[in-house]
Amino acid sequence: MSEILNVEKIFGQNVFTLGKMRERLPKKAYAEVKEVMEHGGELSAATADVVAKAMKDWAVENGATHYTHWFQPLTGITAEKHDSFVTHPDENGRMLMDFSGKELIKGEADASSFPSGGLRSTFEARGYTVWDITSPAFLKEDATGIILCIPTAFCSYRGEALDKKTPLLRSMEALSVQAMRLLRLFGNTTAQKVIPSVGAEQEYFLIDREKFLKRKDLIFSGRTLFGAPAPKGQELEDHYFGVIRERIGAFMKDLNVELWKLGVTAKTQHNEAAPAQHELAPVYETANIAMDHNQLVMETMKKLAERHNLRCLLHEKPFAGVNGSGKHDNWSITTDTGINLLDPGETPNENVQFLLVLACIMKAVDTHADLLRRSASNVGNDLRLGANEAPPAIISIFLGTQLEDVVRQLVETGEARSLLEGSTLKTGVSTVPDLHMDATDRNRTSPFAFTGNKFEFRMVGSSDSIGSPTTTINAIVAEAFCEAADRLERAENFEMGVHNLIKEYMTAHQRIIFNGDGYSDAWVKEAARRGLPNLRTMIDSVESLTTEKAILLYERFGIYTRSELESRKEILYEKYVKTINIEALTMIDMATKEILPAVMNYSKALADTVNAMRSAGAEPYVTASVLKQITEQLGKASGALEALRWKEKEGQAMKGDAKKQAFFYRDVIVPAMTELRGYVDSLECMVDKEYWPMPTYADLLFEV
Repeated sequence: MSEILNVEKIFGQNVFTLGKMRERLPKKAYAEVKEVMEHGGELSAATADVVAKAMKDWAVENGATHYTHWFQPLTGITAEKHDSFVTHPDENGRMLMDFSGKELIKGEADASSFPSGGLRSTFEARGYTVWDITSPAFLKEDATGIILCIPTAFCSYRGEALDKKTPLLRSMEALSVQAMRLLRLFGNTTAQKVIPSVGAEQEYFLIDREKFLKRKDLIFSGRTLFGAPAPKGQELEDHYFGVIRERIGAFMKDLNVELWKLGVTAKTQHNEAAPAQHELAPVYETANIAMDHNQLVMETMKKLAERHNLRCLLHEKPFAGVNGSGKHDNWSITTDTGINLLDPGETPNENVQFLLVLACIMKAVDTHADLLRRSASNVGNDLRLGANEAPPAIISIFLGTQLEDVVRQLVETGEARSLLEGSTLKTGVSTVPDLHMDATDRNRTSPFAFTGNKFEFRMVGSSDSIGSPTTTINAIVAEAFCEAADRLERAENFEMGVHNLIKEYMTAHQRIIFNGDGYSDAWVKEAARRGLPNLRTMIDSVESLTTEKAILLYERFGIYTRSELESRKEILYEKYVKTINIEALTMIDMATKEILPAVMNYSKALADTVNAMRSAGAEPYVTASVLKQITEQLGKASGALEALRWKEKEGQAMKGDAKKQAFFYRDVIVPAMTELRGYVDSLECMVDKEYWPMPTYADLLFEV
């Protein structure tokens, strides 16, 4: 029997929690830290030094030798530079360990070496990392040793946000301020702030490491650029929630332990729909901590996969023909006194505060559907959204039968007098109890679905940071709350004013509600009739960042400046081009050096067989026919390869206009890549497996 694991004992052991602060800090210093965490402000220099020493002592006691300001630049992943605690030796030659408050609060990184979209030139190197006091420091253990990681924001010398965290923190404050205005109107005098919370479900693939290393496409792009379907996919639906295999189970067990040590509330684990695909889900946390923890989840998955001789794939579509991976950004807003503003209660038709919040969210999502779509866009997600595994690219809200009926009544009559109730599920088995059914089903095709006391934004890609989508949701809802508060604060009769505003918002924005099948062609036509945007690809959505509507929104609440939005637009176009170019070059390399030579070798073997049979007096009808088919397909593949090679060179010659280049890559390079893949995948189905130069889908997905 394996050793009993004491989860309560190990949980958070590698985190400098508030509990550890309380134990190690003087009462006055601890009180100052709590005050800054809860109400903002800056620590005094003296308190910062006290906190730094306590944090360093705790880290060193646990084996740490270095610290790092751990931040999240616009690469979408994390960054860190390690500095040791050692200082100059004393007069006796004894090495001293030191860490000051200044080092805790501020660090410096080369801002020009990270994506900045023109905010930083190469000669303008200075950037600052600044401690996010609301996200606890933690210890990371790996081959480099034990490192004290201090979560930070990352800004340029002029104060522009160069990361994912700074805008998120700004949006959290904006949302809180505007939500509090509404709560005060409803007579809430006890709450001091409203906190957005997120639970980020994470999907991922695990494949054998040795097979991974035999495929350049997986190494360089994170997905298979070639690959014929295996004889079996996910059509039997036997992998989803199936028994977890021993090798995968061992990985999951170690993953949970490492995450629990880091204070990540890993709760759910299971097999996902596609073969070799799995999912992990945590408990809800404050939005910025949830973002930090989701990055830790992805990093830890990759690190532990290596230890189990596996590779973790976080690409949105690593394999064609089976489900891709996403992450669900489950978003809710709660007061510091524990009231969830998205909890409808037993009678949502009578819950005026909830109905106003709901009406504001309808307005926010309808008004800024383009920004919400943009926030979940990346290159990999273009291959996933709209397939029978993920929401379509059209933004809509699912409310369920009960709430949709409440909205309908309010729009039609101004009152919601009735409420659809759930029924009883009778199992027909005497030993199984009858169950109370919810008043509504769920809808997995909806991109923005209400699921009881939260909204589930299901479009986010598996490799993405949840920073951008959460920032966007916070911002657009803050704007809707602000406009509602502006109206209601001027109303002579609050009850009548809020009643009229709810009806007005729901009437004006009811088009955003859709409870049907988001995968159907009928919905695409209906969405167009309603005037909802359909931004099919990543680069279709990029311009939404710098519309006057978007700039007004973000600058109004201090979340982004115009220049920060312009920079992000430039970065997105550049990233699209770079990503597709890497994929195109990888395809050219694989086809030229591995696939076509392998097919030619097999063709030679077939030709030798044909000649040998004819020399023996037998007519090789079958072999000659197969050889002819392969030769014809090989010629087409060679032509497609040469066409891709020339188009890639043409695309590279367009440097200087990132937008024009991005659309060229989408409209010219991607179709050329698709054409080459079609011929190669067809050849894979014809060529003897012994000749094929890389593991196939069957090898990768079913031999883990």
